[in-house]
Amino acid sequence: MTDAPPLIGIEDVEAARDVVKGRIHRTPLVRSSTLGERFGVELWFKLEPFQKTGSFKVRGVLNKLARMSEEERSRGVVTLSAGNHAQALAWAAAREGMEAIVVMPAGAVRSKVEATRAYGGEVVLTEGDLLETCLAIREERGLTLVHPFDDPAIIAGQGTVGLEILEDLPELDAVFAGVGGGGLVSGIATAVKARRPEARVIGVEPEGAAAMRAGLDAGEPVRLESMETVADGLAAPFAGRHTLAHVQARVDAIEVVPDAAIVEAMRLVFDRVKVVAEPAAAASLAGLAAGRVPLTEGAAVACVLSGGNIDTERLVKLLG
Repeated sequence: MTDAPPLIGIEDVEAARDVVKGRIHRTPLVRSSTLGERFGVELWFKLEPFQKTGSFKVRGVLNKLARMSEEERSRGVVTLSAGNHAQALAWAAAREGMEAIVVMPAGAVRSKVEATRAYGGEVVLTEGDLLETCLAIREERGLTLVHPFDDPAIIAGQGTVGLEILEDLPELDAVFAGVGGGGLVSGIATAVKARRPEARVIGVEPEGAAAMRAGLDAGEPVRLESMETVADGLAAPFAGRHTLAHVQARVDAIEVVPDAAIVEAMRLVFDRVKVVAEPAAAASLAGLAAGRVPLTEGAAVACVLSGGNIDTERLVKLLG
């Protein structure tokens, strides 16, 4: 990729950890012996459904807001999101006394829209292009854009997930994480490769929204013309310049899985771990279950369950 942006370093992730410390939950890493035996590994789950606003997204948002100038903060912020980043920004901005406008797709999950409003965000629903609508509002109101993934401060904040996994599982051999725009896997890879370079970092995308895979194949960001996946949290229409550069440099593989595998992974997590994982979160286990990543017997593997924000009705429909 030409003119690749600079990569963040472990020092940026460590600084982000200092920013979020005491403001978010230190989520648990729990072992599932039953599923570990099924897949021939020592399997652990990082439980971000127990995070503030129900997903990992608050980590990056808090780090980004902390690095904005007073003038930027006074003008307020705007973003685009299918739901989890929307909730995180609305929650964090309200606690900072900042105005937050969130552009969401008209078909966004109802509970995510309602939660964003409840946290204090102004929601703008659109049938049109999310980014174009977001940028138009930014110009009209003079707001600061808080990108959902393609921002070094966001990536660094998400990297705190990786630091926590390594603190709890220093012998980590591999970590699987869902990929939408790529902020989470980019941050995790930065932390893991700095602290335990021999560990493998695997990103997992749904077949119907494989923007990162397309970007890697093309060597530059590719905008998808259409997306269709059960994992709305991974339905980013493109991987950004920053995230693509991090994935190229630090992620060992991107696995692409069908929706049926993601739903089956949701069922396994619910049945065996007793945790509700939204489809975007269960993608990590679907990537492991695909069996295409070479792992030694008994390898220490972590799957990041990135969030648990899903309507009860939709959960029942998917899991039957």
